Parts: sequence; C-alpha cells; structure tokens
Amino acid sequence: MHWIYLFIAIIMEVAGTTSMKLSEGFSKPLPSISIFIFYGFSFTFLTLALKALPIGITYAIWAAAGTALITLVGIIWFGESLNMLKILSLLLIIIGVAGLHVSRESML
Repeated sequence: MHWIYLFIAIIMEVAGTTSMKLSEGFSKPLPSISIFIFYGFSFTFLTLALKALPIGITYAIWAAAGTALITLVGIIWFGESLNMLKILSLLLIIIGVAGLHVSRESML
C-alpha cells in the first residue's frame, strides 16, 4: 500500500507543478488554487508512504519520477524542446536513484 501512496504523491506533485505553469505567475485563479491542493495531496501521500518506506530512497524516487514526468509534460503539453542533453540528464537521475536503492540493499 505504501508504494501506491508514493505513486499517488508523484502524480499529485506533477499536477501541482503543471498547475504552476498554467497559473501564469498566479494570474489565473483556478490553476493558482490547484497548486496548493495538489501539493497538499502530494505531501499527504508522501508522508503516508514514509510510514513504511525509507526516507532516502522514497524522496529520491518522488523527486526523480516527478522530474522525469514533468519534463515529459513540458515536452508533450507545452511544446518544450527535447535534446540529447535532456535525455542524458534524465538517465543520470534514474541511475542515481537506482544507485541509492542498490547501495541500501547491499548494506542490509
């Protein structure tokens, strides 16, 4: 169940960040309010996930998955560019999270 909480926290974080872009600097009321609602849910579910999951790897997954997904949202929805440096950077984030997980497993 805690992994489901983490997944929901990631989706809510991406929705909150997308709302930031849509709010156009807090000039649009609905997306501006949505920021706080989505981030409130994100932190709530992240906190629930942390009841059973280790903080280091949980936060790393939350941050990395959020970064990767919001990059995809930017490319697909907002027409942002995709280049080799972005792809390499995202791969390095994924490798870093995997490294944290492996290092945690090898210490047990």
